[in-house]
Amino acid sequence: MIPRELARKIRYIEIYTSKAVNDILAGEYESVFKGRGMEFDEVREYTPGDEIRTIDWNVTARMGHPYVKRFVEERELTVMFLADLSASGSFGSVDRTKNEVAAELCALLAFSAVKNNDKVGLIAFTDRVEMFIPPKKGVTHVLRLIRELLGFRPRQARTDIPGALDYLGRVTHKRCVVFLVSDFQGEGFEKPMRVLARRHDLIAVSVADPREKDLPDVGLLELEDAETGELVTVDAGSASVRSQYSAMAKAREERLRSAFLAMDVDHTEVISGRDYVKDLVRFFRSRERRS
Repeated sequence: MIPRELARKIRYIEIYTSKAVNDILAGEYESVFKGRGMEFDEVREYTPGDEIRTIDWNVTARMGHPYVKRFVEERELTVMFLADLSASGSFGSVDRTKNEVAAELCALLAFSAVKNNDKVGLIAFTDRVEMFIPPKKGVTHVLRLIRELLGFRPRQARTDIPGALDYLGRVTHKRCVVFLVSDFQGEGFEKPMRVLARRHDLIAVSVADPREKDLPDVGLLELEDAETGELVTVDAGSASVRSQYSAMAKAREERLRSAFLAMDVDHTEVISGRDYVKDLVRFFRSRERRS
């Protein structure tokens, strides 16, 4: 039996995301992702006009005359969500925590995928993979993903992004679209992300809260690191402290942007309390122009 509050949240997300998909996002999703993938179909004899780069040299050497590989456009995609649901995502200074925003975002993209007849799957992780739902089609399957995301109670507090990427590489052999949704508070993820991006279409979605960017002028604040339990007291009433805090946040954002650029991984940011549908539309249109 689903608790009443959880059922209410699921229904809200279903209504909100379905409307956003139907009114705004579905066309953007399709224009960006459909027709991007090519899959192997067969090897056949070379005929005049075939591109030289499609020649299969191993088969050609074995048969004694040219053969080429034939590829066809993938008619459906597999979309995987890697959702970081560690303790740092439980923070929220507006009406939602970062983990709730991540769940809504995954729901929005999942409904867009299903509308285009794609499969969707989920890996929820902390410092270990805590849940894996294999990819399937259908609205019922998407609602299950939403229910599991919203009702998820992590057993661990910390984050291990490399471990989640390694797990995905082991359970997914066919090329897929991967949305890595995280606040990227962990470390050491650059190399495994770069490796995974060679096999899959990897997109990093960073989730942030406004208070992680700017402190309010409220005097002394005691802040706790949700993943380590470390406590620190800051004087938010000091203009210089607030300025230094904002500068540190901007420097971290720039480091992340530079890292994703160096990895050749597409990246977008969503912020609690801001219209992330518009953010996604801008990202998809920017990605389509680059393509």
